[in-house]
Amino acid sequence: MDTSREVDLVRRCQAGDEGAFKDLVERHKDLVFAFLAQTGLERSRAEDLAQEVFLRVHRGLPYFRGEARLATWIYRIVANVFAQETARRRLPERPLDDPADGLAGRVLGRADRQFGDLEVKDRLEKALQQLPAQQRLLVAGHYLKGISYEDLAQAFNLPLGTVKTQLYRAKRQLRHVLETSLR
Repeated sequence: MDTSREVDLVRRCQAGDEGAFKDLVERHKDLVFAFLAQTGLERSRAEDLAQEVFLRVHRGLPYFRGEARLATWIYRIVANVFAQETARRRLPERPLDDPADGLAGRVLGRADRQFGDLEVKDRLEKALQQLPAQQRLLVAGHYLKGISYEDLAQAFNLPLGTVKTQLYRAKRQLRHVLETSLR
């Protein structure tokens, strides 16, 4: 969405236009849910937290000053909600054969290569769970969702160099965890 349309949408939301808020939710819901799902949360919990994110967006819109892009501001809310969730309880690991995930049905009858890909994905998800919450959010945001270093730095209120350093350390830790799990 271009900047002028984004500003108009925010102004309409701030004026109490519920249709504008529905449009805002529609434009950002897939990104919010996908990001939360990538962090290893169970689907139902990710859906609950996505709703919490949009409740906070609705409550916070009157205070949104437009100093950051709307998506960056929403991403910061997602990061805060996720951080509170991980502080409240340790995230459960999803079993490989979780029927809610649908993976079990897709794996049966597939080629060995596809099973190998699934095994690698499972190892990566488990390795991601071992990262500190902020690094997990940065990895998911940058590498899985394509959010730029600059937008992450703004969302987390961190210097750009700190974001790059944390991503470098996260990649190094992921590499180490994955290499040791393959031995």
